[in-house]
Amino acid sequence: MALIRLLPIDPKLDFLGKRHLFMVFSVMLALGSLGTFFVQGLNFGVDFRGGILMEVETAQPADLGQLRADLRDLQLGEITLQEFGEPTVLLLNISRQEGGDAEQRAAIEQVQQTLGEQVVEYRRTEFVGPKVGAELRQAGILATVLALSAIGLYIWLRFEWQFGLAALVALAHDIIATIGFFAITQIEFNLATLAAVLTIAGYSINDTVVVFDRVREKLRKYKKMPMPDLLNLAINKTLSRTLLTSVTTLLALIALSAFGGEVIRGFTLGLIWGVLIGTYSSVALAVPMLLYLGLRREQLTGGDEDKAPGTPKGAVESGAE
Repeated sequence: MALIRLLPIDPKLDFLGKRHLFMVFSVMLALGSLGTFFVQGLNFGVDFRGGILMEVETAQPADLGQLRADLRDLQLGEITLQEFGEPTVLLLNISRQEGGDAEQRAAIEQVQQTLGEQVVEYRRTEFVGPKVGAELRQAGILATVLALSAIGLYIWLRFEWQFGLAALVALAHDIIATIGFFAITQIEFNLATLAAVLTIAGYSINDTVVVFDRVREKLRKYKKMPMPDLLNLAINKTLSRTLLTSVTTLLALIALSAFGGEVIRGFTLGLIWGVLIGTYSSVALAVPMLLYLGLRREQLTGGDEDKAPGTPKGAVESGAE
């Protein structure tokens, strides 16, 4: 608690003065993410592309090079092999085999025979057919579109159009940057990581709404303050809350990433990136966008009741709090 009390409530940082740098960085990040996605693509998991997934534990750290060569000789198509959290735990992704369940079981038996006695435990063996993978892909895309549409509708109804458009731009920026993160890192993209993307969208828009509420409050209160100064004031007034929320969330996510195991690591790493980029966009992208979109005080209704307490009727505030 003592550390929290040391944080400045109003740090008076000039975010709007650096808005051009923020915009350039955001555009470059979005373009880089899109470029990586179209060139490299996502590392889709079995959930989406179909195939066979095997997680095995070996008695000793395996010779991955020799194992890859042995599995390649089986001629089962593309087979990827990697350590999964520990040197003795391996994750195998095997392409879907032509035919039905019998052909998939035959492929699994071939792999088991090749791995032989060095495997002490088969932790899981999963098969997702192409039809199921395609259906999951379609359902995932539909869920994402519906969620983002619902968020966009709420923002559009909740705020003036400049606020709504700025929030949607910041939200799109966060989603694109997160997709780029998964494309660059090649972390497996499955249903869990898709859930992380949607969680990031909700987290980001919540941060943005909090800052926008303070912007509207200051617009009604300070009738003559220059717009850049007013937006800076609103950001700084919510900055301690924004940072404390982000830091406490990150502490929990880092603990999950470190101790939660490989199964949820992609999910937690995606959320860690999302919290960082969402906090950035709420402060350094969404609010400066209001200035570019020409937000004016006249669009907000408010009379004498919007003035600070103690302000004489007819007087106008123009200073800081």
